[in-house]
Amino acid sequence: MSAVNERTLANPATLEGTSLHTGEKVTLTLQPAPAGHGYKFRRIDLPDQPFIDADVEKVRTVERATTLAEGSVKVHTVEHVISALVGMGVDNAIIEMDSNEPPIGDGSAQPFVELIKQAGTIEQDQPRKTWEIRETMHLETKNGSIITIVPDTKLRISVTNVGPEGRVTQYFSSGEITPESYEKEIAPARTFTFYEDIKPLLDKGLIKGGSLENAVVIRGENVMSKEPMRFTNEFARHKALDIIGDLMLSGKRFTGHVIAVAPGHGPNTQMALKMKKSYNLLRKMIPPVKIPDGEAVMDVNDIQKVLPHRYPFLMVDRVVDFNGDDECTGVKNVTMNEPYFQGHFPGHPVMPGVLQVEAMAQVASILLLKKPENQGKIGYFMSVNDVKWRRPVVPGDVLFIEAKLLKVRRNIGQAECRCLVNGEVASSGVLKFALMD
Repeated sequence: MSAVNERTLANPATLEGTSLHTGEKVTLTLQPAPAGHGYKFRRIDLPDQPFIDADVEKVRTVERATTLAEGSVKVHTVEHVISALVGMGVDNAIIEMDSNEPPIGDGSAQPFVELIKQAGTIEQDQPRKTWEIRETMHLETKNGSIITIVPDTKLRISVTNVGPEGRVTQYFSSGEITPESYEKEIAPARTFTFYEDIKPLLDKGLIKGGSLENAVVIRGENVMSKEPMRFTNEFARHKALDIIGDLMLSGKRFTGHVIAVAPGHGPNTQMALKMKKSYNLLRKMIPPVKIPDGEAVMDVNDIQKVLPHRYPFLMVDRVVDFNGDDECTGVKNVTMNEPYFQGHFPGHPVMPGVLQVEAMAQVASILLLKKPENQGKIGYFMSVNDVKWRRPVVPGDVLFIEAKLLKVRRNIGQAECRCLVNGEVASSGVLKFALMD
């Protein structure tokens, strides 16, 4: 699997408008941020221009919007702009505002998508960390909201929206959410409210900037809107938009199929908190592994404590030598029982060259995993250069795999590697790879 690098904005971009709940005029500017930064809001209208992390532990209220707070400093209605950043593939950004709430625009995430496109995005030098959820997570509230996340190698969302007394029940299910599909299928969906809820919301000091230009109002069985409905299931699509923004408050991009029935900001952020706790627990469960220095040997049990690979893709039987922190040698005993010999080739068995490259990568990963901060991570290919195969590797050969780190930057390493049989080079190459959670 190739690593995908993080992205940030290429340039600052500014949007002016009116906030939904406070009704105040606000100027929002999306600013580039360094790799590993994540999303942070900044109140530039306050002394010292304080930051607030887009973190579920900063959530204070969730009535009709998600509000974050750091001490007395607050930002309201953060879900639309975060959703747009996630959906458009931006990993790091500073969201500057001269008020406490982003502009509502037309009630969708489309204005923020256009702002991101105006700014442009650039690739950064750090691999994107994406949590692949492998065990089903489930949340059910007393109010009847249900959110389940089941394992999936892509991010998908299925939503059933249910209004009061079953009104405007709608369903939406996405394919893989990519910047292209997000912009087309989710971002244009506008926020909505029920007519009978408007006065109670106004009494609470909310929706002061609300109008038919930035929200759809449902009165009885009728829909009140400044323009025709953008989708027959626009309300369910807007719920998906909110879910993307709220779940990102867990702090991790993730893959999984989110299945939600009657979701809302409360249940969404409860699930985000559950996700964050689950991820942190998984990280704590990874035991520290001491990789030996010098000439100490690692047997296959030691290796399996470090590398996630298992049969038939564990390509290292032993590590027989370390030369400081930059070089090590592994061994693979190639036998006729290897599963790939059944098809490569039955009458003339030859170890596939790509598996020799994989063996080199596994040995090189062990070198990077010697660093305490890298324990429990997984190595992913970024590039392979100057690969040469010089002789076939056949059953009975003992493959010595040598790796030498050429340079390391954060969790990205480049290593010069080679495989030898009887002292002769069988294959060689320069590998660039990244260690990720």
